[in-house]
Amino acid sequence: MACLGVFVAYLPITTVAVSLPAIQRALSTSTAQLSWVQDAFVLPMAAFILTAGVFGDVHGRKKVFQAGLFCCAAGAAVALCAHDIQTLWAGQALAGLGSAALLPTTLALISHAVPDFRERGKFIGMWAMAMLAALAVGPVIAGVILDHFSWRWIYLLSVPFALVAMAVAAPLLTDSRAPHGRRLDWPGQITAAVAVTALVYGVIEGGADSFTATKVIAALALGVVALIAFVVAEKRSDSPMLDLAVFRSAAFTATALVALITFLGLIGFFFVLSLYFGMVQQLGTLEAGARLLLVPVAAIVAGAPAGRLMHRVPTRWMISGGLLLIAGSLLAMTNLDADTSYGSIAWRLIVLGVGLGLVTTPMTATAVAAVPHHLAGMASAANNAFRQVGGALGPAVLGALLSTRAVHSLPGHLADAGVTGTQAHTVVATAKEGGLGAVAGMNLGSTAHQVYGALGDSLLDGMRLCLVVAAALALTAAVCAVVLLRPKHRTGTGAARTADTTQHGNPASSADRAQHRTPVASAETAQAPGTAEPSGQRRG
Repeated sequence: MACLGVFVAYLPITTVAVSLPAIQRALSTSTAQLSWVQDAFVLPMAAFILTAGVFGDVHGRKKVFQAGLFCCAAGAAVALCAHDIQTLWAGQALAGLGSAALLPTTLALISHAVPDFRERGKFIGMWAMAMLAALAVGPVIAGVILDHFSWRWIYLLSVPFALVAMAVAAPLLTDSRAPHGRRLDWPGQITAAVAVTALVYGVIEGGADSFTATKVIAALALGVVALIAFVVAEKRSDSPMLDLAVFRSAAFTATALVALITFLGLIGFFFVLSLYFGMVQQLGTLEAGARLLLVPVAAIVAGAPAGRLMHRVPTRWMISGGLLLIAGSLLAMTNLDADTSYGSIAWRLIVLGVGLGLVTTPMTATAVAAVPHHLAGMASAANNAFRQVGGALGPAVLGALLSTRAVHSLPGHLADAGVTGTQAHTVVATAKEGGLGAVAGMNLGSTAHQVYGALGDSLLDGMRLCLVVAAALALTAAVCAVVLLRPKHRTGTGAARTADTTQHGNPASSADRAQHRTPVASAETAQAPGTAEPSGQRRG
């Protein structure tokens, strides 16, 4: 059920991503409005994922799981009936709220059903593979639908998937709650939601308009104030939504940073790449989806043995190695142009997918294992929250970089193509006002071919800048993994005995950690419960 739940939660991400050009044409949206189609889904997911984790701990994870499935189905139904961009945003937001409820509860249900750390790692790997499977089938589903029907039918499959999952979960799923008397933390929930929403809104609008605009400055200032208020509220709370003590664990902090940075680059990259396939290579949705499919399929293939490798390879080397593969593949794509063949693109996307597969499973398993057992639900919710904040910022940040660079280089490419004078000025003004996609709706006459060529070259300039930035983010995440996931060196018999009892899940030591609310402090002990070998066999 956990795998089915995360599949439903992630299915809309890639189905919508490859459908953006069709949505833009059908609803005549600007680039800024188009970016909000993705962010309307990811933003509530990021803002309310911690709240959903607490509700599950307090009221029962099965109830929150069912409510999440219902919201996903309802949001898809609203989007299915949308005839304007505002209704589509509403449907996406409702579906994102449902996904926020599903992500922490699915991992918490696994932690409850599989208390053994070593065995749990296998199921977390299956959970990660279900997430990647949703990302894999989304482009194909969207491509088939858009070749025969209207874009809105991409939302149809989410409704029966969610309803079937609700029906199956009702008799089969066992409810669970967190022990230790957790309570709802309203100050923390409100300030966290305001902080995430304001900061992401400020970045999105700043990229689309200007970071000196009054509304952008106000949103960013509100986000900073709310973030400070959140930290103060959590320190004073007897039952915090996010126990700040978890950040004493270098392993947890590392996985949170890696999740944030990696998904900021990757989700933004998918947004940019979908525009490249649609506007530069002029591919149909099914053809673009088939190319995007290579990334999650390769991630699934690589992720399957990743869970077994965690028994033998230190987590920090797996995660950093995967991130280096991601960075290398992104840099290799900087020489793409309008005529690049499928085979030349394919190997780069496969390498990127392999790197993603090596990162996803150990990152999730380490985040959950890095804290005491009773905080596993909180840890999974926090890790997913950082992931979704990065996913929300990705299209905004890289989309803004793409548009700015492309519009800046457009006059030069128009001049090179022989388009000058009044028409060139009109094309550039239209691109600045309504986005690059607005140029396609202009009456260009006999110069249409030259203008489209110049537009494609400008998009390539913007895409190359985005690829370099995304690669730099992956390298930054790799450095965080190497530095923060470094195991602590222990000396002396007492330290060795402590490490050994930690590895083998001694109930007394777990209880002591739970009583003092102190998370496991090192990457080595974070890795050990689920994956490591006995201390006498561990490599230096």
